[in-house]
Amino acid sequence: MPTVRPQVVAHRGASHELAEHTLAAYLKALDSGADGLECDVRLTADGHLVCVHDRDLRRTAATKGLVSTMDLAELSELDFAAWKNPWADLDDEAPDEDEGLRGVLTLRKLLETVADYDRRVEVAIETKHPTRYSGLVEKRLVEMLRDFGWDQAGAPVRVMSFSFTALQRVERLAPEVRLVQLVDRPNYWPMLRRVIGRDWVVGPGIKMLREHPRVGESIARSGRDVHVWTVNKEKDLDRCLGLGVKAVISDRPRLMLDLLEQRFGPAE
Repeated sequence: MPTVRPQVVAHRGASHELAEHTLAAYLKALDSGADGLECDVRLTADGHLVCVHDRDLRRTAATKGLVSTMDLAELSELDFAAWKNPWADLDDEAPDEDEGLRGVLTLRKLLETVADYDRRVEVAIETKHPTRYSGLVEKRLVEMLRDFGWDQAGAPVRVMSFSFTALQRVERLAPEVRLVQLVDRPNYWPMLRRVIGRDWVVGPGIKMLREHPRVGESIARSGRDVHVWTVNKEKDLDRCLGLGVKAVISDRPRLMLDLLEQRFGPAE
């Protein structure tokens, strides 16, 4: 019987059901009981941090534009939800949806939503690299965390990246912010385990843990907290439970919560 009940973190919101990184997806995740929210951030041409995964907008907003070359005002004119359900306009019985739930989501708006929520919700923020703005992304991110008073130990936020250099920047700017080193290739782990900070979390992908179970066991034995992405199936959750992971990042937070309730009973 597993002994550690992991935190359930909604990957880009409840993104299995609703368009990723939209406010609608995050509100759905909160309503479902998710313990945390995960987002990717990129910097616009006029210096705003927005929650967008891809560098270009072809997949999520049907345009060839790049996030880094567009102003926030330009991004605000785009629909970031239509791609998820392209036939929605043909449904005469569908309720009218607030356009504010479909557009580009700024990190500030997401953090304000979390800060105002009626229970503690944690936010895992991934900075995307490479990017034309390099370290400016982390600088702007830390400035925003300071605005919320979330650059201190115990704050409901952590910063993640595949870039070791990016996490070092955050550590210099805000030494108390929790950091997560993401890992997607097994041959990276022997090197990373020697250089990442003593208190850093390790964030392996579930695909790597499936294909290279010994690497997963090595990570678990390292004594570090482990947060795994993207966990959407029962057997993958059980693999994580066997390794004692502290957080599972999922497109399907409600499913993960239901499965954990079966194993641990109702959350306190």
